[in-house]
Amino acid sequence: MSSKAASVLAELHRLADPKNVAGMARFGIVGKNLLGISMVHLRAVAKQSGRDHALAEALWSSGLFEARILAALVAEPAKVTRRQANTWARDFENWADCDGLCLHLFRKTAVSGVRASGRFHTT
Repeated sequence: MSSKAASVLAELHRLADPKNVAGMARFGIVGKNLLGISMVHLRAVAKQSGRDHALAEALWSSGLFEARILAALVAEPAKVTRRQANTWARDFENWADCDGLCLHLFRKTAVSGVRASGRFHTT
């Protein structure tokens, strides 16, 4: 893992708010690794990090919900392959990570027909 990825992940853990995790669950945002970070904070981290596809891949690999949303914000759409998109789509745990990836990344790529659990999620 790069030092930039380690630094960004450390920042996400610093921003964690366990009280927000319960609030997220009320809206169906559940998963194995949630930190309870707001989109306002995630967008600020994304702006500071800039577009960086290698960083996005490291963030996605972390398995953290918020890191995966951040990955969608910093990934370079032109570098997303169909294989990567399908791999990431298979990792979806809830509607929010699906929506986050589709809205912030997949719709900006040349990739279409990304599959998760046998259903189309983008066109």
